[in-house]
Amino acid sequence: FAAILSGIIYPIVMGWQWGGGWLAEAGFSDFAGSTLVHSTGGAAALAGAMIIGPRLGRFTKSGAPAPLKPFAASSIPLVTIGVFILWLGWFGFNGGSQLAMGTADDAIAVSKIFINTLLAGAGGVMAAGTVTKLTGKTDVVQMLNGCIGGLVAITAEPLAPSPLAAILIGAVGGVIVVYGTKMLLSMKIDDVVGAVPAHLFAGIWGTLIVPATNADASFSTQLIGVIAVNAFVFIVAYIIWSIMKSTVGLRLSKEGELKGTDVTETGVIAYAIRD
Repeated sequence: FAAILSGIIYPIVMGWQWGGGWLAEAGFSDFAGSTLVHSTGGAAALAGAMIIGPRLGRFTKSGAPAPLKPFAASSIPLVTIGVFILWLGWFGFNGGSQLAMGTADDAIAVSKIFINTLLAGAGGVMAAGTVTKLTGKTDVVQMLNGCIGGLVAITAEPLAPSPLAAILIGAVGGVIVVYGTKMLLSMKIDDVVGAVPAHLFAGIWGTLIVPATNADASFSTQLIGVIAVNAFVFIVAYIIWSIMKSTVGLRLSKEGELKGTDVTETGVIAYAIRD
């Protein structure tokens, strides 16, 4: 599926915009890919999660989510470091999309993109932390996913917003991640790493809010682009996942799910989870 997604689906979608296709001609604006990159991946992931179904024991008979043992997050510090690496890489992801740094104007634009990217990620962290604290204990994992949601949201337009606007755009992305996760759980969709809220939902938000800071963008055009890209990707991905499920299969064996593939394939326990 990864080969099909990266080799066929992504080139088609990106050709609509960055290849001078119909979205580009319509005036669609997506600077570094909130929709073209992130929503595309999120829509494909949503289709996959729906086709594969939840992990064994993920939901109780009443439909409530249940903790999976022994597959709890094994190292929150490592997860945090991973997000920090992503956050750093996002400077190249967004800043590099300026595609030039040979003039003072380009250099200033890149520096502004860096600042807004940083602030949007921070906004996502703080908003997710605040929301989870208001409804219980501070959820560090949601704060980390909120960071990614904020970064995804600002990716569609990291140059035009003011620093305050960048924080707010990222903060809304963080809130979307928290409530998007809850929505998927209520629908019994098992999104293991929270990819759909962070990339699909936050990507849609980031793309639709572009006209608020970029006067050259049109909300109607942004909406058309979001619907076209996500509908196309979801439908095609759903078909591909379905074909794979009925042919080569998608799920692990029951033993593999319950014991872990480290044990069933190599006979070695990869993670010894201790508090």
